[in-house]
Amino acid sequence: MDDTPLILIVDDDRLTRTHLRRRLESEGYQVEEAEDGRQALEAYARLRPDVVLLDIIMPIMDGFACCAQLQKLQMSGMSDPTQTHGFAQKTQDYLMVSTPVLMITALEDQQSVDQAFEVGAVDYFTKPIHWALLRCRVRRLIQQGQLYRQLEDTNQKLEEVNQMLQRLASVDGLTQVANRRCFDEMLIYQWQSTSREQEPLSLIFVDIDYFKRYNDTYGHLAGDKCLKQVAQALSKTMGRPTDLVARYGGEEFVMLLPGINLAGANQVAEAIQAAMKRLDVAHASSPLGAKMTLSLGISCLYPSQHSSPITLIKLADKALYLAKESGRDRICTLTP
Repeated sequence: MDDTPLILIVDDDRLTRTHLRRRLESEGYQVEEAEDGRQALEAYARLRPDVVLLDIIMPIMDGFACCAQLQKLQMSGMSDPTQTHGFAQKTQDYLMVSTPVLMITALEDQQSVDQAFEVGAVDYFTKPIHWALLRCRVRRLIQQGQLYRQLEDTNQKLEEVNQMLQRLASVDGLTQVANRRCFDEMLIYQWQSTSREQEPLSLIFVDIDYFKRYNDTYGHLAGDKCLKQVAQALSKTMGRPTDLVARYGGEEFVMLLPGINLAGANQVAEAIQAAMKRLDVAHASSPLGAKMTLSLGISCLYPSQHSSPITLIKLADKALYLAKESGRDRICTLTP
């Protein structure tokens, strides 16, 4: 990849463009040209230059209008802000780094200078061009752009690290489903959301039957594998992005189902039982047919200011207790 800085010259005067091109290329820069504002926008979207040298007085679109559209293009990146001028090309990536625009013009009045900065120019240079001074300004703008890009790269890497840390903080390391902390946060969020929408909120507690015996019989590595299998089976039963599967602790999992009533939650629980049977995990020390089984407890509430998430948890936990006391490998439900 060529790292040589690219400069876009926008001027309707061919002699001016040729003079600037020769000077800039002698300094080692890449140079592209445009004759008017519309061509400049097309070239900018295609090339993403490091600096734009922009004349003000041009046909079709003057420098003021062109500079303003360049700023919009840099800010939007994902769509074309210039369709009213007949330019229909879309950029493919978001332009994270602002490209400096240096106005070069014969206009010297205060109003023109003020307008240039108002539309987004970072510098202003009058004709006739003093090459030594222009060269220094171009070099300074390119150096500033390089520093800005380095800062953007650093910020992006920091953001990626932060996102990774946030994910690690919300995911159970063994099963790769949500952890208890994530569940607690989502329970509060969904409680508030379903309360506003006046929708039900269902909760399913899932417990692996006789898991301690399984560990004693097959070892902890096999136990870890079993936990992963159950987590995957639970995840596959989720039908919507808003559903949540989390490891609640040990061999106990929980499913949070916003907008699902008791009948719907019971259907999900039955799907979990069916998925577990398809896994067909051997459990020789289980008194329930030498296969791994699950006990499930379901609760459902319509959240309001007169109830709390704790009530939903307590009901599901009590339903799970009833399922285990009734012989395990079954589903029990409780409502207020």
